[in-house]
Amino acid sequence: MSYNPFSLSGKTILITGASSGIGRATAIECSKLGATCIITGRNEERLSETFESLEGNGHSMFIADLSKKDELNSLISNLPCINGLVNNAGISKPLPVNFVTVEKLDEIFSINLSAPILLFTALLKSKKIAKGASVVFTSSINGVLGGEKAECLYSTSKAGLSGFVKVAALELASKQIRVNCVCPGMVETGILSSGTITAEQLAENAKGYPLGRHGKPEEVAWGIIYLLSNAASFVTGSNLVIDGGITVKI
Repeated sequence: MSYNPFSLSGKTILITGASSGIGRATAIECSKLGATCIITGRNEERLSETFESLEGNGHSMFIADLSKKDELNSLISNLPCINGLVNNAGISKPLPVNFVTVEKLDEIFSINLSAPILLFTALLKSKKIAKGASVVFTSSINGVLGGEKAECLYSTSKAGLSGFVKVAALELASKQIRVNCVCPGMVETGILSSGTITAEQLAENAKGYPLGRHGKPEEVAWGIIYLLSNAASFVTGSNLVIDGGITVKI
């Protein structure tokens, strides 16, 4: 009989932002370790691609914009009781400090901060999170250990998540519900297609990492899986840094 404390067999995991990047990698890797995955995202075509890549049976997908209350409520009403939640959805829009407006603040915060917190609290109120479950938020090293120019709203929203998990972990400990964050450095996702950074700029940025490269989505996913699994049964209220050593230099 094989021994694997990182197995997710028998666990139902809800993964948001699963249409691309870290969310997609997390869903695929969770399915490989035996989880029943419920994936959600805003882009039906890309979410379907993730769904088709899942291993095993019994998975489901929901198209939803979780910053919209009616779509959030519809998702929750259709969910079974879950053993794990990965709150991964988020956006980044470069904006210098002196260009911050109420509208931009609301846009970034509604997706990066409000939506994941409100999903979590709504699931708690609906008793859809099982005793002993694990909840993981995707934060960033920019939210807890450093910063980048023109990323003030992104960094602030991620710092909010990193602070939230500490209090949530304390309040839910009596129910054996663990709440943690992962804090990645730069990860090879769809950033080049966004048009905000060139391949040359990305390559130059990678030189600053002690390991000489940026992370891969699955490398962050494996950290998330650790926190979801029984291997992390004594870990709560933490911010797990996955950054190729870049913050060692700060």
